[in-house]
Amino acid sequence: MQHILNEVNLSKVENLQTLVENRTAYTLERCELNVFETYTTSYKVPLTFNDFVITSMLRGKKVMHLFDKQGFDYFPGETVIVPPAVTMKIDFPEASDANPTQCIALAIDNEQIKKTLSYLNEFFPKEDSKSKWLLNYDEYHFYNNEEIAYLINKVIRICSEKSKEKDVLADLTLKELLIRIMQSQNLKSFNDDHVGVNQNPLSYVMGYIKANLNEKISIDSLSNKACMSKATFYRLFKRELGISPNDYILSEKMNKAKELLSHRGNKIAAISYELGFTDSNYFIRAFKKVVGVTPGAYQLQAVQQLIH
Repeated sequence: MQHILNEVNLSKVENLQTLVENRTAYTLERCELNVFETYTTSYKVPLTFNDFVITSMLRGKKVMHLFDKQGFDYFPGETVIVPPAVTMKIDFPEASDANPTQCIALAIDNEQIKKTLSYLNEFFPKEDSKSKWLLNYDEYHFYNNEEIAYLINKVIRICSEKSKEKDVLADLTLKELLIRIMQSQNLKSFNDDHVGVNQNPLSYVMGYIKANLNEKISIDSLSNKACMSKATFYRLFKRELGISPNDYILSEKMNKAKELLSHRGNKIAAISYELGFTDSNYFIRAFKKVVGVTPGAYQLQAVQQLIH
């Protein structure tokens, strides 16, 4: 489930310099927050930054073209990271006065990126000695999880307020944001890893979880499979992936539940049992907490989409 960012107030009409990517900038010592607004349909608008950029949608729809790949739809609740000096080409197919597009672009000083990566690799090295903390530009487009949305909202608030401490506060928040993005990328990479599961204990464990969603999976059994103590396994899993093993198991069970609920005729109690829940009421509460709606409401929506 993607988490949508807080909207930023739109510029007053008299302050608009242009109707395409009108820019409001907040410059700090190690970063620059740019808020862009577009009020008219336009295509292939180029945008380039000298620094690493985190962009997130606040309102409307864009079509983003990056790395000479096919363009993709870009909506609120989503984030894109872009390396320094790479040009984004952006379409605004639905932008208008009544429906403006708004996004933020957070440009972060390259030295800040290097220092953060160096710190992590020195003091929190990965289990695999061949692997390093780094930003993965193959995983450049993703849904905001709760932590990433919270931190981007916090950066926006810090950058736009008048405070003597905002450089320090922004510095600390940016470091955490970078870590959360890399953890999210690690999680996605390990989830998609069907080749190196035998080389990385976390990939192996995640593959085991996916293959045994109908079981009650204990942390003891997972730590044994990873050949680690329970404490070491739990700490490593949370540090590298940004999620606890228990939360990952629950998330995967809910993903499978969504798949099963999409088939008309599947009973909620049967799905609950199939996923290893002995109490269907607990399953319903857990599903609503993770997905945001009850299993019954989700199934109804899924069936209606199939009909239409």
